[in-house]
Amino acid sequence: MEPASLENLCVLYQSTNYIVVNKHWDIRIDSKMWYEKQTVQSQLKHRFPELADPGTYYGFRFCHQLDFSTSGALCVALNKAAAGQAYRCFKDRRVTKAYLALVRGTVTEENLSLDFAIGKNTTEGKTHMMCTEGTEGCENPKPCQTEVTVLEYGTYDGDPVTKVLLQPLTGRTHQLRVHCSAIGHPIVGDYTYSLRTDNSPYRMMLHAYFLHIPLHNEPIHVTAPDPFVPSLDAKWAPQRCVNILEDLLKNILTNPQAEMQEEAEPEPRTSSPVESEEQRAQCQQWLCEWSLE
Repeated sequence: MEPASLENLCVLYQSTNYIVVNKHWDIRIDSKMWYEKQTVQSQLKHRFPELADPGTYYGFRFCHQLDFSTSGALCVALNKAAAGQAYRCFKDRRVTKAYLALVRGTVTEENLSLDFAIGKNTTEGKTHMMCTEGTEGCENPKPCQTEVTVLEYGTYDGDPVTKVLLQPLTGRTHQLRVHCSAIGHPIVGDYTYSLRTDNSPYRMMLHAYFLHIPLHNEPIHVTAPDPFVPSLDAKWAPQRCVNILEDLLKNILTNPQAEMQEEAEPEPRTSSPVESEEQRAQCQQWLCEWSLE
């Protein structure tokens, strides 16, 4: 993908209820800062001004979150009812996601299950970071799990790296980045979790590759093209293939993430479509917890 601009929004899926875009790296979903004009929100308003909802703060209802530095599939609801349906899928953990990443070093095990609990880092100078349970300053760690599968071994700009598929089975802030760093294989270009040493690549190599939202009337099934291929980045030189991405994707579809989760309690029915302040607060808390990267 070329760097983001107002004009080059890439749409992967569109209907009367939803749009799924391929978010650029190093771009925020939305922003309250007047000077930050390059956001997914501004791209959507530029491309689809007639779809913006003046009744919402940002004009569009983002169904989930992607970190500033992460690219890939991002779903946007175009009305309140559609947003509510997607919200229930995420809340009940029936959504399946898979990410692609280049990580530093050689990951020797082809399959890993990472279950480090993650909490906020309260250490001075690191309060914007997350950390694993047991490390200094780790506050309120919560359980989380990530499945890691090796795809390819190779080099990036001459240094050994491994291309992996990451499946978050829970959603915590910066989960994938923290888990990769915790096993000694930080994501290429992740300045924050490489202790501010990995600053030479043009981006952080983390990409939301696959998104499946099992909506009753409109199941969304989208892949965002793999950006980590030599034809797009000549510094990435794969040397040995271990697993075929397409085969792994088929396996994910036959063994969806929802089966690995505890079954959520059904929501009580309500006769009123009006969202209460309590529901809105719960939704915001949920969105924060599902900022996976």
